[in-house]
Amino acid sequence: MKTVLFSILFSCMTSILFAQQPVDTTFVDHKYKEDQFYFSITYDLLGKKPNNIKQSGFSSGIHFGVIKDMPINERRNKAFGIGLGLSVNSYNQNMLISSNPNGGYNYEVINESVITIKRNKFTTYLVEVPIQYRWRTSTAREYKFWRIYTGVKLGYLLYDSSKFVGSIDDVKLSHIDDFNKVHYGLTLSAGYSTWNFHVYYGLNSIFKDSAQLDGKSVDMNSIKIGLMFYIL
Repeated sequence: MKTVLFSILFSCMTSILFAQQPVDTTFVDHKYKEDQFYFSITYDLLGKKPNNIKQSGFSSGIHFGVIKDMPINERRNKAFGIGLGLSVNSYNQNMLISSNPNGGYNYEVINESVITIKRNKFTTYLVEVPIQYRWRTSTAREYKFWRIYTGVKLGYLLYDSSKFVGSIDDVKLSHIDDFNKVHYGLTLSAGYSTWNFHVYYGLNSIFKDSAQLDGKSVDMNSIKIGLMFYIL
């Protein structure tokens, strides 16, 4: 269903933008590509949250990397792209992660009527591979143009941490075994010139099934909404 919605959105936006933009097809540079560096700032949301789990403050993500452009038509305004990048994502919320004597981890909703939270977040550090289908109104002579890039992003967890600071003893953990190592989701970037709206919808859970809250898996996924900047 999510893939169908992305496809419909892409088709509609392509039709609207293509109808509005005059196109110069008189000049074709057969070496023209849009090899680009990218930088993104996102607001990171937790989807499928268990009961009583809520986010607070600003949960942010920073993403950067490079994408190789591979045009597939003569005008070279349609292409596939594959890249490599890094991502740091922090999620501020009210779920306390602590270790137990058996070498595992405990997950519990913090009772804020008893415990004051100054800071409580977990953070993931990922190496990522974006794979895109790219459509744009550009030519080899036009550097400001509309674009719509859709695709998937694969991520591998390099490092993770959890930090609680409040009215009880601080709890700081890293290399938590319950985090999934592999992450993947759908992406959409659309906009004009350098400024682009960007969204990522995670298709798998941030945590493994071993992460249990009240006897149920912490099956939360990641949703990231923000701005994407493409730089030649």
